[in-house]
Amino acid sequence: MNYKKPKVIAEIGCNHKGDMELAHEFIKVAAYFCQVDAVKFQKRNNKELLTEEQYNTPHPVPHNSYGNTYGAHREFLEFDVEQHRQLKEWCEEYNIEYSTSVWDLTSAKEISSLEPKMIKIPSACNNHFEMLEWLCDNYKGDVHLSFGMTTHEEEEQIIQLFEKKKRNKDLVIYSCTSGYPVPFKDVSLLEITRLISTYGHRVKEVGFSGHHNGIAIDVAAYTLGASTIERHYTLNRTWKGTDHAASLEPNGVRLLKRNLMSTFEALTYKKEEILEIEKVQRDKLKYRKR
Repeated sequence: MNYKKPKVIAEIGCNHKGDMELAHEFIKVAAYFCQVDAVKFQKRNNKELLTEEQYNTPHPVPHNSYGNTYGAHREFLEFDVEQHRQLKEWCEEYNIEYSTSVWDLTSAKEISSLEPKMIKIPSACNNHFEMLEWLCDNYKGDVHLSFGMTTHEEEEQIIQLFEKKKRNKDLVIYSCTSGYPVPFKDVSLLEITRLISTYGHRVKEVGFSGHHNGIAIDVAAYTLGASTIERHYTLNRTWKGTDHAASLEPNGVRLLKRNLMSTFEALTYKKEEILEIEKVQRDKLKYRKR
């Protein structure tokens, strides 16, 4: 297998708690301390995404809510398109890639206007075919799309849409299990090999979006062929909010990037039968018949 240099995306999502200065800190720490390749936010038009009943119903976990209703909670955490423009500028200042998950057509249009290198489609919205078609027709960058809670039939429909639009070579698909956090038995790493075998020749790349605890299995995901690794990222796992507990703190993200880069460097064949580093040891230690 020809291994690509691993790309690590630290998903901030809504862990910024609706605070632009905190979001700025997230970007700076991800770039300088964690040394990841990209950060990812989220963009929602909540009135478009939620029914009136969903919007006006209390948050299912009141402790995590930033408003009296789920709609008010989501609006509190939302940045508008001009704020996303500022986030992108900060990313460019710190030499880290900006990206965003879009959850609805309005958000897709708004984020597309910023011309990021990639836009992410979360598992929850990968069957929003109107949005996918609009992106294929109007957005020039790569589309990254997660396959959590998705049937094989639905996967094929999505791939065929991108092929029909001649955009499949701009499509990166992710092996993903949608849960927060996901127990190891449900991560199902071998789905990576299935996706590569089934779709690897039809799409640009296969990645891995993990919602598990720790970083023990991300190297395995990379070794199986997932060249882009996406993990939720927070500055403090104890903060109020749904995603913090299933996120990595900065030191975890930093170690993840270091371990993946070490693995990338190690995934080679020997350049010669006896490496230079071995020659001294061979002369000193190799058995010789007396």
